[in-house]
Amino acid sequence: MQMSDGPGHVSVFAAPPNGNHRSPGYVPGRVVLIRSPPPAKSPPPPPLKPIGPPPARRATFSVSEESQRREHAQSLRKRKNTFICFGCSLGAFFFSLILILSLSDVEVLDENCPHHSPSLRSWNPGHNPEKPLVVRKGDLFRLDSSATFYSLTIQSGGRVVFADNKEGSKNIVLKTRHILIEDGGALHIGAPKCRYRSRATIGLLGRSDEKAVPEVPELGRKFIGVRAGATLELHGTERLSWTMLTRSIPSSGLATGDYDFQRNFSRGINLRVVDQDTASILFSKRYDTHDSRNDSLLLTQLLQSLPPGRIVTMAVGDSAVKNLLLETKRAIQSLLASTYVIDLKYRQAWALVSVIGGGNGSCSEEVREHENHDTGGKALARLNFTTVDGVGFSVTAYSEWKEGFPITGFHIDAVDQVVLNLQDDVHTWQPGNQIVVASTDYSMHQAEQFTLLPCPLCTSKQVRIQGRPQFAHMGEIVDGLDMRAEVALLSRNILIYGEMENACYGNNWCQFFGHDTYGGHIKIFSNFSSVHLSQVELRNMGQQQPGRYPVHFHRCGDVDRRGGYREPAYVDGLSIHHSFSRCLTIHATNGLLVKDTVGYDTLGHCFFLEDGIEQRNTFFHNLGLVTRPGTLLPTDRNDTMCTSIRDKVFKNYTPSPSMECKAVSTFWIANPNNNLINNAAAGSQDAGIWFVFHSSSTGDSHGLVPETRAELTPLGIFYNNRVHSNFKAGLFIDKRVKTTNASAADPREYLCLDNNARFRPHENADPNRPRVAALIDTLISFKNNDLGAWIRGGDVTVQNSGFADNGVGLSFASDGSYPKDEGSSQVVTQSLFVGESQNRGSNGGQNKYWGQGGDGKMRTLPRNRTYPIRGFQIYDGPVQLTKSTFRNYVPTTDRFTSAVGFNLKNMWQITPRNNLFKLSFQPNVGLRAFFGRPGQWFEDNDLDGDKNSIFHDLDGSVTGYRDTYVGRADNYLIRHPDCVNITEWGAVVCSATYAQVYIQTQGASSLSLSISRDEYPEAPLVLRGTNSQGALSQQYQPVLMMSKSYTLHWNGPAPKEIVLSLINFNQGDWVLVGLCYPADTTFHIMADINDRQKNTFDNITDYGPVSTLADLEKKILERKYFFDNTVGLLWLYLRARHVRDGHSYCSAKGCERVKVTASTPSSKQTCNCTAKAYPKYNKPPSTVIPMPTRQTQPLKDCGASQLVFSSDPWNSYLQTQIKSLSSKQLQSGDKQSFITVNGETLSFTEQGFFLVSVDACSGKVTKKSSFFSMDTKMEQYLKTGIPKRSILLLGTRGQPTGLAGVARHLVPLGLAKTADLESKESIAFWGYQGGSAPLPWASLLAGQGEAELGLKERYLPLGLEAYGCTQPSPRTRRDLELLRNATEPQ
Repeated sequence: MQMSDGPGHVSVFAAPPNGNHRSPGYVPGRVVLIRSPPPAKSPPPPPLKPIGPPPARRATFSVSEESQRREHAQSLRKRKNTFICFGCSLGAFFFSLILILSLSDVEVLDENCPHHSPSLRSWNPGHNPEKPLVVRKGDLFRLDSSATFYSLTIQSGGRVVFADNKEGSKNIVLKTRHILIEDGGALHIGAPKCRYRSRATIGLLGRSDEKAVPEVPELGRKFIGVRAGATLELHGTERLSWTMLTRSIPSSGLATGDYDFQRNFSRGINLRVVDQDTASILFSKRYDTHDSRNDSLLLTQLLQSLPPGRIVTMAVGDSAVKNLLLETKRAIQSLLASTYVIDLKYRQAWALVSVIGGGNGSCSEEVREHENHDTGGKALARLNFTTVDGVGFSVTAYSEWKEGFPITGFHIDAVDQVVLNLQDDVHTWQPGNQIVVASTDYSMHQAEQFTLLPCPLCTSKQVRIQGRPQFAHMGEIVDGLDMRAEVALLSRNILIYGEMENACYGNNWCQFFGHDTYGGHIKIFSNFSSVHLSQVELRNMGQQQPGRYPVHFHRCGDVDRRGGYREPAYVDGLSIHHSFSRCLTIHATNGLLVKDTVGYDTLGHCFFLEDGIEQRNTFFHNLGLVTRPGTLLPTDRNDTMCTSIRDKVFKNYTPSPSMECKAVSTFWIANPNNNLINNAAAGSQDAGIWFVFHSSSTGDSHGLVPETRAELTPLGIFYNNRVHSNFKAGLFIDKRVKTTNASAADPREYLCLDNNARFRPHENADPNRPRVAALIDTLISFKNNDLGAWIRGGDVTVQNSGFADNGVGLSFASDGSYPKDEGSSQVVTQSLFVGESQNRGSNGGQNKYWGQGGDGKMRTLPRNRTYPIRGFQIYDGPVQLTKSTFRNYVPTTDRFTSAVGFNLKNMWQITPRNNLFKLSFQPNVGLRAFFGRPGQWFEDNDLDGDKNSIFHDLDGSVTGYRDTYVGRADNYLIRHPDCVNITEWGAVVCSATYAQVYIQTQGASSLSLSISRDEYPEAPLVLRGTNSQGALSQQYQPVLMMSKSYTLHWNGPAPKEIVLSLINFNQGDWVLVGLCYPADTTFHIMADINDRQKNTFDNITDYGPVSTLADLEKKILERKYFFDNTVGLLWLYLRARHVRDGHSYCSAKGCERVKVTASTPSSKQTCNCTAKAYPKYNKPPSTVIPMPTRQTQPLKDCGASQLVFSSDPWNSYLQTQIKSLSSKQLQSGDKQSFITVNGETLSFTEQGFFLVSVDACSGKVTKKSSFFSMDTKMEQYLKTGIPKRSILLLGTRGQPTGLAGVARHLVPLGLAKTADLESKESIAFWGYQGGSAPLPWASLLAGQGEAELGLKERYLPLGLEAYGCTQPSPRTRRDLELLRNATEPQ
């Protein structure tokens, strides 16, 4: 490595000496210019002689004449030298001035810019694709032009810097098979404080089947490799990576849809009348003016009836003039400003687009002469218009003869006119750039890519797209939940791409992919000197081979300050798209910051943690969308790949796709100790964010960490992430990967999914230390086909989160079933659940199901048209659901839709400790809870978990009955005479105390257990057990009402051993049970306490017999039993003697158990004692705890406190609702018209207009006004009466006088133009007083006829800079605080 060759030749912008990547003085990306010492100063020039006569001399007498001559000559020489020096100085001054002026146009050297380093030499290697180049010590190159070579190796202190200039005009393209940076080598394109301005492109060349090209060890082909001691610094121009829409864009770009019509032989004048405000077709008809004078009259009448401003378009089919009356021609001429209609000829092609009363400037028309059944092209007319909401659209008409066929057609579309309104300033996005708009529906395939067009009239938060959207994309907060589509910039001025073939070839999995998948890749090894990647575009990168990813940090260890890096490594602002293997792989690397990075259209897990030992990595504000299946790992694969790729399974084993594969995820997080803040997973074939657990380190790290304790590791920061448009789940926290190779004992492939993970975080991952609750804070989950979120384990808290339009909003699963699970806390609080939102979706883009919603309107649906949608799903528990709000759960004839439901076909236990309280159900919730019924999806609804479904309504906010339990209506183990049936729920509401008895059997397989309560012996509960039939042991977990007696019977011989464990029993709770045995059975009965952590059994006590049941009932506190051999019932009490803590299933001492060992000579006898037990042990039904009185007043403080769940929680939003009523609605009996602001309802009962002003900064209502008609008073109010900086809400009641006159006054309040309200019956308007530029949320809705408005809800942003709001103090950004906490040195 060259260091110093003397003055003026000091090496700069180089890695530290000796390749020490941890040198504390090295700051990557900074150039320190070391200049030569200045030269020694020259002596000053002699002073100028004064101008004028010389001074008088003193007289001398002894000076000779020669001496005088010498003095005179010397004086002349001095004077001459003086003038020469003066001239030189003056010349130097002017030269310096010219030099300074000439340098004013030259780029000033900047010590932060790597290409400004004076030690660099210009390098122009040219194009030689067969020549490998090596840049070594002393080679410090500035690449000044495009180049091609076989390979580039930079080593031993060599450096390559891409040239740049302030104009950004260098545009350098480097093509090579690979670039290898190692041992002090460095590659720089820009720097953090000197962003690259020009366009830099690196093309990676090569095919996978080039046998003549050797692979580089650990790197393969087609790569950029960064080995130990190397530096890679890539820093493109700073651009906003991604943002969100702030106004919805409908499919086609027009709310009413586009229109396309073409027909042959449509004789006469074909006419369309178009609404100038909405672009909708109002009237469509063909007038055969060739054959019918009457049609000509009708056309005249129609035109004369149309109001001014209406768009009319006409096109001739075949011929239209034979009976086209002069009156009609003149009407067309006068009303539509036609020039050609008067002289229209036989079979002449004519097309017109015009506006009623618009004059010559509003007419476009064209004619084509007919000759030999051809017109030589189309007569084409086209005009551009704008809707009342500011959306541009074109109306086109055409007419022609072609090959003997008359053709007529119309187009109405918004092609090249759609403007996207965005949340952030995107002035750095340029025409020609590529963007992608995410899907906001169930299918990720509704994501759309666009090219940006010039848009002179756009604001800094708007862009115009080429073409038009095929699908709708939401740009609003809907029903309280942020469903705004993400919009990402794909283009960067630094591009690294893989050069691809036109089709798949060779061994590139062409059976699964029709395209080449052998892209380029970047691989970074440990002990690198410096790696920082920002604002780089990676296209066609990755290979369907292990270790070949677009960006791969390969076993780098700690890459932050903990690893000795003064400037921690980061990835910032990358665009990774059309990738063939993942987006970013973090492999055995810790402390990496991944920020503002976009991964779009990729194969396999996108943001990927590989071996299960990666920790402390932070993902901040990243976006992944369209994550497709890949081949590398079982978890990457879809059904077909899963069953086809079998080279690593044992022998002929066939994998199960649903159990072992089908887990491809946008964020694959293999260790919980990582941070996710502000990320978006906007569409994956399986899951958005998946936390998976490795029991030991895997892959290349296998054996490094024999036990990761990942399941015990506390969760890192999880804040403000959004997941949507995923097929399987938005968020998934569950499952392991298999960490052993395939074998006869377990034939599954290494790293396939495994179902044995149980997330139970504890301090320091130590199960003997306290639990640490995993906090899921501010999760936005919508339009996930199956699950909004599935979380197994505990303690877990979900808060401030929103779920909408998911098959199931949120489902918890416990650690597992007893005895493995010790019980944990699973809490949901301050959250929102929406069943069917106003985001109705688009029918297409691989959305499979389109059907009727609960409001009767068509919409896309999850899973199936008949699938039972549930907001919160209870699986096992215990869970706590509180302070949450439910909206829009309305069942239909096709499906049961409920706010609270249960896991379908549930064979596991359900605890009665599932507590629900402080819940709010909006009026549009039809089913608050549903327990299922036999039929599709539920099947027989008779598995053990189905039958034991139950939850605790703590405060009555669900049922109206405080402190009651809601269970299956047909479960008589939980009933008493005063229970209340809720038939539509399939439920019964009861007051009592409930717990579970966990019954384990040994020595009798495939037994069903029948349990009868002595008060309802005619209605036993039959359980088949949770283990598979034929298992050596079986387990049952019935929910029982405390202080009652039960008998237990079998459909075969009684088990030889039964263990009865008390689950969720509080101290003093008891039940009396009678177990059925043959009369000649003898018993050994004992009690103990099982400490599962230590696997010990304490307090072992034997039971003794008593003679009668009455004796037993007297000795409830003692360990006694009674065997009634005449009936065959063994009676004993199960009573909790110790206190149970919190959410634990068992007591603080351990799990209290009773073990019954039976010796039965007649062991083959079926043990069902029901016939003998009853009526002997019948008891009359009784109520232990009286039913409370039904609450008639609404409960206070129920539901989520926040009204809006957004992905920018540091901003405020205003909930507004406007319900206007037309006269027709009033006559039909609807009397409620109102405006609601943040939950406060402001009713208006008088006919007329109702206006509410809201301060746009604070959200407070400042003014309310009403007017009977649009008179001068209201006109003045609209002009001057609305406070500045106000949001204006306007509704109507009845059909107020002067409705049409309001329109022009709404333009200054945000409308794009004056709307035509002449025939409208009601309106709802949202506008703003106080700004010059229209805001994207300003909107006018109008009702007419059958198109009634109904209740309309909008969520408007508060405190925007555009309003001129001043903040009293800087807003606290919790996300930024968390980012600092995550990345600051520990």
